[in-house]
Amino acid sequence: MSTLPKKIGAEAIAEKGWLAAHKWLILRRSSQIGILLAFLVGPWMGLWIVKGNLNYSYTLGVLPLTDPYLLLQSMLNGKLPETLAFVGAAIVILFYILIGGRSYCAWVCPVNLVADSASWLRRRFGVKGGVHLSRTTRYWMLGMTLVVSVLTGTVAWEMLNPVSMLHRGLIFGMGFAWLVIFAVFLFDLFVAQRGWCGHVCPVGAFYSLIGRASVLRVHLPQREACNNCMDCYAVCPEFQVIKPALKAVDGAPPIILDAQCVNCGRCIDVCSKDVFAFGARFSVPDSKPITQAPEPIAEALK
Repeated sequence: MSTLPKKIGAEAIAEKGWLAAHKWLILRRSSQIGILLAFLVGPWMGLWIVKGNLNYSYTLGVLPLTDPYLLLQSMLNGKLPETLAFVGAAIVILFYILIGGRSYCAWVCPVNLVADSASWLRRRFGVKGGVHLSRTTRYWMLGMTLVVSVLTGTVAWEMLNPVSMLHRGLIFGMGFAWLVIFAVFLFDLFVAQRGWCGHVCPVGAFYSLIGRASVLRVHLPQREACNNCMDCYAVCPEFQVIKPALKAVDGAPPIILDAQCVNCGRCIDVCSKDVFAFGARFSVPDSKPITQAPEPIAEALK
């Protein structure tokens, strides 16, 4: 029998109020939808705030932004991009070094909306089981796309990239893009929990490498106040990153340093004891570890 509460975050809502218990989720959805609309109002309404897509864009005719993963594939297949593309990639890399590489996954990528919807439905209707995939699968996918780019002279990932398909579909009509996005949704709902973003997508793998030394991190300044409600584990898309910092595994400090953390802020939202907070990696809070997690959960997280 599961020990998780029937309503995740109920204690936080009772303690802090609904808005405070959803603050980072609301900000994150606003960011994702706002960025998507910034790209779409040009072709839809002729209001060109941003030209291009998440691979390469030009904002307000001033700011170039380039996906460094796309740029790397292009260079490997022998096509040298223009100088502005390198400038855009440098800006993106610097930005994600500051805020965390996989913040892209939680705050920018529109496919995350699909993955989060599937995850919510799994919890809501108690969907269990599925295929167990290693989290290293995405790194194999990353390596494979780079090798295929070299061998074929193409930008290999663009043949499958659901983000690009979604953008094109919203502009020109969904068509095949609907099938791809729906397949991602069904994969996460029935085949593997958090399967696409957490185990398969090479974009997340690439940005996790960029963000290994990122400045912005989740701190645990009040980890001794943890009451073992486990809501943070339930909502975290990469729940394995929580345990070392929360329980001081191998003497880990009260700060999540794992590059897989997406800095989504949901652990901050759902914690009624304010165990979590955002902070700089250089400012480690003084906090004591909790002594033991509830046994069923502790076993599940080994």
